[in-house]
Amino acid sequence: MREAFHDQLDSMFNDLAGICRLVEESVRLSTAALLTGDAEIAERVISADAEVDRARERVEETAFSLLSLQQPVAGDLRTVVAGLRMVSELERMGDLSVHVAKIARLRVPHVAVPDVARPTISRMAEVAEDMVTRVSHIIRTRDVEAAIALSHADEEMDQLRRTSFTELLSADWTHGVEAAVDIALLGRYYERIADHAVSVANRVVFVVTGQNPAAVGS
Repeated sequence: MREAFHDQLDSMFNDLAGICRLVEESVRLSTAALLTGDAEIAERVISADAEVDRARERVEETAFSLLSLQQPVAGDLRTVVAGLRMVSELERMGDLSVHVAKIARLRVPHVAVPDVARPTISRMAEVAEDMVTRVSHIIRTRDVEAAIALSHADEEMDQLRRTSFTELLSADWTHGVEAAVDIALLGRYYERIADHAVSVANRVVFVVTGQNPAAVGS
């Protein structure tokens, strides 16, 4: 009975890693739509979000079944509850990439990102996608060291967000209010994807060690 229970736990984490891969693809494609003004790619991202939602429902069903039928305690309970929280974070990351795609679609046939802001936004997108990729590995392997190291990438994202604001507030900004709002929102979306990635990684650390990441990394 306990072996079957732990097989279900492992299956739940495999499903979480699968959702993370879907989110990674969503981030990649939404950025492609954003930087090229491709409405077709943007629509693909928006439509594919339903698959993330269905995958989230499967994870929740597994978790609730384990809670009601197995009544886990201690470390097992910690794992199930963490899984429920992680799937919510992953779904939100997918939603944020959809927001990026919607900005891209809204500005077609034009590109939403002015040339002056393109390097910063492009780098934010690269960092976000890399963090999602690393989270997928962290979930699959429950690699505590990799989870703790992810916070360093988040520091770069925070710096990029500050750079983006500096560009928007510069006297050289000549692209109007609409573009400024788009860039401010895009910066927020990519920053939040990174924040959620760190949060998921932190929950993996807690599952494995029973401690918060600050205590483990100190």
